[in-house]
Amino acid sequence: MQLLQQVRIIDPVQQVDRLADVLIIDGKIKLINDQITDYPAQASIIQPSGLVLGTGLVDLYSHSSEPGNETRETLLELSQAGAMGGFTQLGILPDTIPAIDSAEVIAAVKHKGDRFNLHGNQSTSLSNLPRLNFWGAAYSQTHQTMNALAELEPEIVGFTTQHNLSNLHLFKQILEYVQPGQKPVAIALHQNELAGAGVVREGNASIRYGMSGSPGFSEAAIIAAVLEIVAEIPTPIHIMRVSTKRGVELIADAKARGVKVSASTTWMHLLWDSDAIGSYNPNLRLEPPLGNESDRIALVDGVRQGIIDAIAIDHQAYTYEEKTVAFALAPPGVVGLELALPLLWQKFVKSGAWSAIELWQALSSRPRQCIQQHPIAIANNQGIDLVLFDPEKKWLANQDNLKSPAANTPWYNQEITGKVIKTMSSK
Repeated sequence: MQLLQQVRIIDPVQQVDRLADVLIIDGKIKLINDQITDYPAQASIIQPSGLVLGTGLVDLYSHSSEPGNETRETLLELSQAGAMGGFTQLGILPDTIPAIDSAEVIAAVKHKGDRFNLHGNQSTSLSNLPRLNFWGAAYSQTHQTMNALAELEPEIVGFTTQHNLSNLHLFKQILEYVQPGQKPVAIALHQNELAGAGVVREGNASIRYGMSGSPGFSEAAIIAAVLEIVAEIPTPIHIMRVSTKRGVELIADAKARGVKVSASTTWMHLLWDSDAIGSYNPNLRLEPPLGNESDRIALVDGVRQGIIDAIAIDHQAYTYEEKTVAFALAPPGVVGLELALPLLWQKFVKSGAWSAIELWQALSSRPRQCIQQHPIAIANNQGIDLVLFDPEKKWLANQDNLKSPAANTPWYNQEITGKVIKTMSSK
């Protein structure tokens, strides 16, 4: 039981950004008022301290190293990292070993999750760990055939595929097959013939730093092709990891035409551009590569306008040995569940580029819509997912403070401003 006095409430659904007192009992908001003077004597009081109370964050997709690569990060550690970052839902991609391509595999992964207490964990000082949302692999990359989609559908939030220009016919078949259920198909578009073996975005930076470039038009070409197919077969799709200015333009045009598409970019593509790879830091090796500055600016504006619906974390843990190699040889991906909110807040909200509501829409309410959940407002007498965030608290991103054992982030051992104080998940 807590009384939060003069906390800053961020409600992305009702467009609220205000100071108020909030009484929380049994993980539910009992009362919100400008000032609460009548409250239970046993309530602990958190006095005015610049704290932010918002709806729980939703990560659309990240990578679980369990099963298959538990030495990188366990499912428990992934969940703890999510809770420490303010996330009350985590999307799990099907690239586990074995892949999440059948109801049996999902059941096995869920059983692993049952080994730890999803309704509380004293070691994390959190009320709840996040709900895990599973994406199912729509087809076998080895055999280029569809999986048992009807069997998977009840257990997942949607299907994922990786398509290029040579297998769009299979993509069309998948859209037709899953259309009756109307679950979204999330598409990664960066691995295609036009991208080649590039490890950075083609342009001045790739020439300057002497690394093979991946042209921006490789993403745009496949987005354009996919959107034309979806315009004829209205199965909802979600385009993952948009990284180019042209990609934003194509999605904006498709939405204006009524195409059933949502899209996301990753938090890293909003904070960095291709010039940063001059450090040759392998933790900036991403897939798709970081865009040029014009791409980054277009993505930032796309998120603010809602053309890009959501910011995904795309958390991917690696061991020290895997990531401590030459840039071009490093596996793509970084960890970020514990870092994204404070760093995005500092970059965009504190600078005035975005409002706090706009950030929360991209991290909370709109991601829910992408997986066909109704956004939930902060309201009286409603048990909801909540995050309490201190935007000014300073801490060091190291093994003493991070729940994930992985260190593959460019911010490792650096001071971070902003920290989640508590996460509450109603599940």
